[in-house]
Amino acid sequence: MDLFFQEPSAIPLPPAEVRIKDLRAEPWPDGQRVRVFLEITPFQKRPSGEIAIINAAGDEVASINIIETIVPRMEFTMHLRPPQASGEYALTAIIFYEPESQPSAEAAPTPPDRIVVDQRTIHFRIPDER
Repeated sequence: MDLFFQEPSAIPLPPAEVRIKDLRAEPWPDGQRVRVFLEITPFQKRPSGEIAIINAAGDEVASINIIETIVPRMEFTMHLRPPQASGEYALTAIIFYEPESQPSAEAAPTPPDRIVVDQRTIHFRIPDER
């Protein structure tokens, strides 16, 4: 087990107990970027994740993938495609693990589904003024 953070009171949790502690979105004044803050509980095994921003029409306007993070606190700047108008948006974060794969004699096995351990959606607004 590789742990890259050390907080004396932080107890690393097994995969099934990893949770999102904080999820926040802060739009930049230009209306084209959003700063995203994500914090998860300490973990024993490195989790993966997906973060997406959805506009009011239900279209995905930005997304990122996290592959086996080594830190529980993350900050990203997400660029909206194309630059979006003011209005309401949803930010969704999903934390998951890939199941342990077993070697198989079969050619090209179907990849197993991921194991989602937590997800959260918050709403934010891009103001009219830019």
